[in-house]
Amino acid sequence: MKRTVIGLLTLVALAAIVIADTTSKRSVRTAYAQSGCGVASLSGNYAVSQSGFEAKSHLKGNPLPFATVGLATFDGAGNFSIIYTDMSPGQPSYIAVQGNGSGTYTVNSDCSGSISVTAGDAAGLTLNLEIVGGGTEVFGISTTPFIIATSDWKRE
Repeated sequence: MKRTVIGLLTLVALAAIVIADTTSKRSVRTAYAQSGCGVASLSGNYAVSQSGFEAKSHLKGNPLPFATVGLATFDGAGNFSIIYTDMSPGQPSYIAVQGNGSGTYTVNSDCSGSISVTAGDAAGLTLNLEIVGGGTEVFGISTTPFIIATSDWKRE
């Protein structure tokens, strides 16, 4: 009998803890995307830093590290240009190489966007973007095949 009473009291105590835990007011604050952005959110000069890994082919070898820094200029109407210094696989002994590119960009109202480099040494590169601080900073991730990279763009 004593065992039965202790077992029932234990079950009641556990049930009370479960009920109290599931009905408590603890919650995680919901994150919402920023809103009110457009192509004009990106305008002027931005210092750019990008690093990651690049594979020359999906068929052979491991991805190799690279790093790039540069200066990008956005016109506020969907066009941009960039000059940069690149340390990439395939460059002889990782010698720094100067490069350039230009292309178009889009910005959605939730402050996400994308870049497509259509001309210059960087032609063919694409990135997805997240714009923060009203366009003062942009975070990017490569969507180009065989390139795993992130970037940070800060307005001057």
